[in-house]
Amino acid sequence: MDVMAQAPWVEIVAIGNELLAGDVLDTNSHWLCQQLTGLGARVRQVCLVRDDLEAIAARLGEALARDTCLLITVGGLGPTDDDLTLQGVARALGVAMQVNERALEMVTAKYAELAHQGYVAFPEMTPSRVKMARFPQGGEPLQNNVGAAPGMVWRQGQRTVVSLPGVPGELKDIFQGSLAPVLRDLLGEAHFAQWKATVDCGDESVLAPLLSAVAAAHPEVYTKSRARRFGPDVRFSITLSARGETQAVVRDLLGAAWEDLRARLEKQGIGVISLDQGG
Repeated sequence: MDVMAQAPWVEIVAIGNELLAGDVLDTNSHWLCQQLTGLGARVRQVCLVRDDLEAIAARLGEALARDTCLLITVGGLGPTDDDLTLQGVARALGVAMQVNERALEMVTAKYAELAHQGYVAFPEMTPSRVKMARFPQGGEPLQNNVGAAPGMVWRQGQRTVVSLPGVPGELKDIFQGSLAPVLRDLLGEAHFAQWKATVDCGDESVLAPLLSAVAAAHPEVYTKSRARRFGPDVRFSITLSARGETQAVVRDLLGAAWEDLRARLEKQGIGVISLDQGG
């Protein structure tokens, strides 16, 4: 049974030719996966798409056709012609593009600030700058305290689409700031925790039946073993993770599963080297 069975599905689409050319490493998606899992969501899929309107719209349409509760796009919100993300979102949603007045205020204020600081030559709005305030109809701006392009959230029924900039500092600022209330409304107050144990065993085939038994006895807890290579010095890491309404519930779930696993390991003569309960 999937430990996260009641958690909402999330998909991430990172957009940019530079990602697929190998010029830029997509650290944003990795960070988002960590944050979303910690908030109790399930990330079902992460994909990379080129700066191509048809490709973007097609990929987003596929995600929206599934039971995706939250779809996050990363990148492509800037002023240049190849920043096509919001157009792709509009096409996938079947809505028109329009200037969002609140977003326009944000962009205008940012360029006035940048000009005052001497970071740009002039404060006046140009078509390229106005482009960053053109949203799919129904979209709402998300304050970007670091860069010029606002993020966007579009909500209808059970579907939420969030578009974040590709600059990591800007993405993190929006995710942890203006997007946080949206995420709380969407994901609730669920808690997620993960315990990691290192055991004195280098053969995953020996651990497999033990983990299967624990998984069957504790379906609310996800169990996984992993090692990077074979060898006489290899020791396996076992991960136990769970989601629940409170920290106490999660702790009890993990504690019960761990005691069961520890007893089974001991019975097989497998020692526990360390246990990290995540602080």
